[in-house]
Amino acid sequence: MKIQIINGPNLNLLGLRQLEIYGSQTFDNYFISLQRKYKEHDLFYYQSNIEGEIINKLQAIGFTFDLIILNAGAYTHTSLAIADAISSIQSPVIEVHISNVFRREKIRHKSFISANCRGTISGFGLKSYELALLSFLIN
Repeated sequence: MKIQIINGPNLNLLGLRQLEIYGSQTFDNYFISLQRKYKEHDLFYYQSNIEGEIINKLQAIGFTFDLIILNAGAYTHTSLAIADAISSIQSPVIEVHISNVFRREKIRHKSFISANCRGTISGFGLKSYELALLSFLIN
């Protein structure tokens, strides 16, 4: 099974920024542990701070991958373009957030992408990515 994780803006700084919210582990280290644990699947990782690059990636893989796990970061709350890209592809997308967005600023309570995703997982730290993967595997 081919599974793509896409992270949006500022998630390249995991392990360095706002440790009280996001923790001290880098995503690269976490991703290596996911690859080891789920070695029977082809896991890929992509990160961009640029909205158009995320859209390009969704369009490039959205007809050939079995699953896309997307943490669009702040674009979750602002990007109709990413929402439209998700609705235009065939691969299922699961929206993921490391923090519980409903315990944060009110602007983070609205997601433009949720309605176009298979589901949303939020608030379980980096484990949210694995929960997204498991939710797909058991269905």
